[in-house]
Formats: sequence, structure tokens, C-alpha cells
Amino acid sequence: MKKVGNHKSIFKVVTLSLSLLLSVSLSSFAQDPAASAPAPDAAAAAAPAAGGDAAAGKTLFNANCAACHKLDDKMTGPALRGVAERRDRAWLIKWIKDSKALISSGDADAVKVFEEYNKVPMTAFPQLSDVDIDNILAYTSQPKEEPKAAAATPGQPGQAAEGGLSNSVVLGLLAVVLAVLVVMLLMVNNVLTKIARANGVDVADKKFSVMPLVKAFVKNQFLVLVSTILMLLIGAYFAYGYLMQIGVDQDYAPIQPIHYSHKIHAGDNGIDCKYCHSAARTSKNAGIPSLNVCMNCHKNISEFQGDPDSTYVEYTKEFYTAEIQKLYDAVGWDKTAQKYTGKTKPVKWVRIHNLQDFVYFNHSQHVSVAGIECQTCHGPVETFEVMKQHSPLTMGWCINCHRETNVKVEGNAYYEKIHAELSKKYGVDKLTAAQMGGLECGKCHY
Repeated sequence: MKKVGNHKSIFKVVTLSLSLLLSVSLSSFAQDPAASAPAPDAAAAAAPAAGGDAAAGKTLFNANCAACHKLDDKMTGPALRGVAERRDRAWLIKWIKDSKALISSGDADAVKVFEEYNKVPMTAFPQLSDVDIDNILAYTSQPKEEPKAAAATPGQPGQAAEGGLSNSVVLGLLAVVLAVLVVMLLMVNNVLTKIARANGVDVADKKFSVMPLVKAFVKNQFLVLVSTILMLLIGAYFAYGYLMQIGVDQDYAPIQPIHYSHKIHAGDNGIDCKYCHSAARTSKNAGIPSLNVCMNCHKNISEFQGDPDSTYVEYTKEFYTAEIQKLYDAVGWDKTAQKYTGKTKPVKWVRIHNLQDFVYFNHSQHVSVAGIECQTCHGPVETFEVMKQHSPLTMGWCINCHRETNVKVEGNAYYEKIHAELSKKYGVDKLTAAQMGGLECGKCHY
């Protein structure tokens, strides 16, 4: 018999390779890197200054001082970290309780601070006791905390898994195993073909051809007719779906020149939508908030601190701080000198919600009169890191809302007479916007 090669040796090599590969994989999964002991927190280890209670001082600082002072940066007033080392305790107590009296007395240090900070008098705090002030000074005397390294968040690409092996390595190992299996199958097929031919078995290479099927299909006129009608119907269905999406920008989320997180402002900080979009109460358009509205808060908030109970995995704190600096560049605010420079830059916001010119929509009618919440049309904006168009804003979507939404007539004399007449006509207690004329063409189209 003709020799066709030692196929047993091939199987041995393949089996040995797979065993070695699996052993390497298991050993990698089994490795658990020893967790390094965290460095002691210098701030926690530091002893409070001046014998005060730093924890109580933090509460007092946030309640009385944080509106004008930061620990490490200038705001309306100077940075206060280490102020107990720079100033005498007795002087600080006099200054905090009544800065105007200290300035009027001609104290050189008091006059210097007053003139340095644009002659803005500091609010007097006569209600604070000496113990309270000692607690505040103890808080300001704590050393600055070093930024902690961000912990890895599960589920991100290329990140280490619990066993210490990254997802990329796992996928790579699986790809190698699959490639080895494919090669092994090809080798087995080759060996079996050689064995068959050596034993006199004719192994023909059959080639598949579609031409006979095509010819049979063409000759069957009924099948051709049914297939043509079916293809036309399918094509019309997809064409209709495509045409109906023209001008519908649902989920449109453009990149803005300044990154604004509704999740942080409306979600974490609980800022009401109409604080920034105040025009929605009285105007047709909600309007783009003036940058002066932003500066009401960000004049004193120049760095993003974050909420200790929240996780910001998409962007870093440094990223958010840089976006605040873009705001300062636009309005011409010098955060160091705490004054406007007069050099401004326009912010070219990208519009997200844009109705056609022939559509009339009045925000005040829906927000102030109807009492509809912003989230009804704009979605849960308090969860949006990047603002997007939540609803399709199509005619059908608006009509469905008018058909399903009851008109709020309580306390609105304008609706009393018409509501009584229409309620009697339709035999209902509540009227929808559609029953009040909300489906008339002239209501929404010029």
C-alpha cells in the first residue's frame, strides 16, 4: 500500500499545541496581581490646626465662606488654605466678625486686603463665636489632598478583567484557538483525501453551478411574476420608510463648541430647566441662555470638583475644568484677577431642535398655560451628558399628544366657558387638546 504520511504524528502535534495554549491561558487567568497597599491619606493624618475641629469647620466654611472663598484659588476673596499661618489669630477674629470696623480703624493689613480685592467689603459674621472661627481655621489649615488615581471601570475596551487578563488578550487567545481548529480541520481533510485515493477510492472535485437553477426559474413564468410583485412590494416598503425619515432628526446630538453636561447641571445639581431657558415661560422660543446666566454660578466655580457619590467615566475632571475655561475665554473673564477683560469671543452653538418654517409652536402656551413638563418633549435631559433631540417632532407625534393630553383648565378663566360647552357636547369631564380644537390645521400651520 502507498504511504500517505504519518497522520498520527500530525494529530499529536496539533493536540500538543492546543494543550500548551490552554495551559498558558489558564495560568494567565489564575494570576492575581497583589494589590498594593494604599498610601496613607496625608490630609486625614494631619492634625487640626489651632486645636479646632476641622469637620465642624468644614460645615461652617461651606455655610458661610464658600460663596466668596476657595481653599486654593482666588474668588471674590483670597484663597484661605493656610491663612492661620499667614495672619495672627486675634486679627482674623476681628476681621471675620466685622471687617468694616477693622478697616475704619486704619489697620494697614485690613486696608491692603480691602484695596486689593476691588474694595468689596467682606460680609460681617458677628454670630460666629471664637470657637467657630477656630474650627474654620482648623479646616483651612489642613494640607491639600493629592488627587487619587481613578479606579478602572469594568466594561471598557482593553481593560483588565478580574483575573488580571485584559479583554483584548482573551479575544486574541480565542482567535488563535479558532485559527488552530480551522488549520486542524484542513489537515484532517487533506489526510483523509490522501488515504481514500491510496485505497483506490475516486474522490471527485464537484463544482456547484447555479446556471441550471437560473434557467429553470426563467422558464417558470408564474414564479417570475410572483417574485417580481414581491420585489416591488419590498422595494416600495423600504422606499416609503426612507422617505418618511427625511427631515426627522431624532437622536441628533451635535458636538458643541463648549461641552455642556445636562446630567451635571440639571441632574446632579438639580438646576431647573427654566432657570437657564427662562424665555420658555413667556416666549414662542425657549431661547439660548446668555453666557451671563452661566457666569452667575461660574464666576465663583472655576474648577470642576465633582460629586463624591457620582462617577464620571466618560470625561475627566480636567476636561470639565477646561470647558469652564472656554466659557471664561468667551466672556472675557480673568479668574485670577476676578474681573472682566473686555475681550470676548462669540460662541457658535449648533442648533438641535429645528422645526420647519411653516410650523408654528409656542413654548409659553405649552409650558405656562398647559403646564407641560420639559421632559415630555425633550426627554430625560437630566440624564443627558450630551444633549440630543429625544423626540421625532413629526406631525403624527404632535397629533397623538393632542389626542391623549387633557387640557388643564383649573384656575384658568379663559377655558371656563368653552370647557363647559364642549364637555356637555362630548359628554366628558375632561377635554383633550384635540377636542378643544388642537387638530385644526390653522393651529400649527400659517
